[in-house]
Order: sequence, then C-alpha cells, then structure tokens
Amino acid sequence: MTQHPQQPAAADTETPTTRTDRAPGPLRTPSRWWSRRRIPAAIVALVLSAACGALLFDTVRVRTGHTAGAWRKSLTHELSTRPLNDPWIITGAAVAVVLGLWLLVIAFTPGHRRLLPLTAPDTDVDVMLDRAGAALLLRDAALRTPGVSEARIRVRRRHVTARTQIRFRDAETVENELTETLEQQISDLGLASSPRLTVRVRPGKT
Repeated sequence: MTQHPQQPAAADTETPTTRTDRAPGPLRTPSRWWSRRRIPAAIVALVLSAACGALLFDTVRVRTGHTAGAWRKSLTHELSTRPLNDPWIITGAAVAVVLGLWLLVIAFTPGHRRLLPLTAPDTDVDVMLDRAGAALLLRDAALRTPGVSEARIRVRRRHVTARTQIRFRDAETVENELTETLEQQISDLGLASSPRLTVRVRPGKT
C-alpha cells in the first residue's frame, strides 16, 4: 500500500489593498492663532529689568557702606509723606491699573484680529484668511454685479459691510442681487463663523 505524502493546504493569503476612495473627514472649526506679543513682552521685560537693576545696584552700595542714592531717598520720602488722596498718588495708581488691565487683556486674548479662521478637514492644519484678502474678494464679487460702479467692503470678525454706488438700474433690484452675490461669496470663502452682512446702495453722482 503506497501512501502519497499529503500536500499541505494552501494558506489563504490576502493581498493588502490601499483604498483611494476614502471619503473626506468632517470639517472642524480651527482655533484662533495666538499672537506672540513680542513688543509688549519686550517693553515689560526692559522696564522691569531696568528697575530691578537700579534697585539692586543701590542696595549693594548701601551694603558696602555707601549712602543710598538720592533718587531712592526722594522716592522713599515722597511715598511716606504724601497722603493717599494726593493727585500724584491717584495718578500713579490709575496708570498702574490701566497698564495692569492692558497686560491682562493681551495675555488672555489671542490677538491676530486681522486673520479669519476657515473651516478645514479634520486634520492638524489650521487655515486662516487675512481680512484684507477677504475684503478684496468680496469687492471683486460686488463689482461684477450689473449696475455697481464702486464698492467699498469692510470685513470684521462678525460683520461685513458693503457700501456701493450704482450708475444705472433700479436701486432695490441691484441691492437684492448684490446681497445674494455677496452672501454666496461669503459662503464660498468657507469662514468658520458666518458674519452678518449689511449692504448699502446709493446712486452715483451724475
């Protein structure tokens, strides 16, 4: 009896495939970019460094047997003798409060007010549009409207204002078409938050 060697069963192999028809991910609203605030930080650093350096230098002079500086004596005398309702004390306190509030505002606000965030696919890339560029695109769209001879567009984060002049056609008809055109252009920009649109049409000078 002859036994034939059993052939090993062929293993089921699957060739990996790469899908190229992947649907785009959902759109997300990017966060605003934070400004580095280099100028305010540099100003604060320079002022504090100068004040601390002068105070440290005068303190070392006193510790080494020298007399305190005239500015330090004068400042100590003024602070110890002037009452709280003195105009100079009130003015200095008001300036300190204003500067403190200014530093808090720039510390807790992102800045870059000229940049508008755009909706983007769910990736790590944030896309921004300059407000001047958005205004230019909207102005071009407004000038393509029949009857519009001049257009001025002002773009803010939450509001877009269009002021136009017309040379011919009915003002109400031009305003309706212009509003529809600008609303479509704003939608095409893909802004993260849709600003409110205000259109003002007036006849041009003849």
